[in-house]
Amino acid sequence: MNIDQARPLGAAGAVSRLSAARARRGTSSAPARTVLDITTIMGVPEADLTPKVHTAIMALIEEVEKLRQELRTSRSRLEHLEILADQDTLAPVANRRAFVREMSRIMSFSQRYGSPSGMLYFDLNGMKAINDTFGHTAGDQALLKVAHALLENVRESDLVGRLGGDEFGVLLAQADEETANEKAAILAQAISETPLIWEGAEIWLSVAYGIYCFKPGEDVGTALANADKAMYAHKQRSRVAA
Repeated sequence: MNIDQARPLGAAGAVSRLSAARARRGTSSAPARTVLDITTIMGVPEADLTPKVHTAIMALIEEVEKLRQELRTSRSRLEHLEILADQDTLAPVANRRAFVREMSRIMSFSQRYGSPSGMLYFDLNGMKAINDTFGHTAGDQALLKVAHALLENVRESDLVGRLGGDEFGVLLAQADEETANEKAAILAQAISETPLIWEGAEIWLSVAYGIYCFKPGEDVGTALANADKAMYAHKQRSRVAA
């Protein structure tokens, strides 16, 4: 048998099986034994193991391992890029595009299986005043504080996203209106119970929020608009009460 008869798939499998064999034997294995193991795995009779064949096999295995490493690196970079594409540029939450995509998925699941689900729409009160009084860096820190408060108080099955500016959304899978109302109150309290400390000053934050449970047959745009309206109504009621 010559080297042209060796099968590429056997070479790829040889790398992992050879690594396992080396681990079982330890690092003290003799080179001759390793060569024989390689030829056995690849189906090369010991009688055909000429120096030329051995060199070609070793070069092939090294090339396969190099390609595998490049593949692992490429996959790692792709995963990193996917995270960047879905993450907000300021806060460690989903951006609007990723939020809307997941929202569409949850709405489809809810409609198909008849399980309740919805979203919470949050708006940070007084954002302009914070920027005007303390500067835009302080405003960014206020948004980060809101984002972290939301992330720390939701379930793993929920999704937090920044919808734009000072507005955030939380997707609640398998949650009815009563559960959504309770969760919104808890999250609002978590945001307001401790101040943001900025250059020695205490900045107390508060949010207006809207609760909206998804309805069968509606699209994402309609659901977002209704959640926004619910938030605005809550903001107006809070102003009147104040």
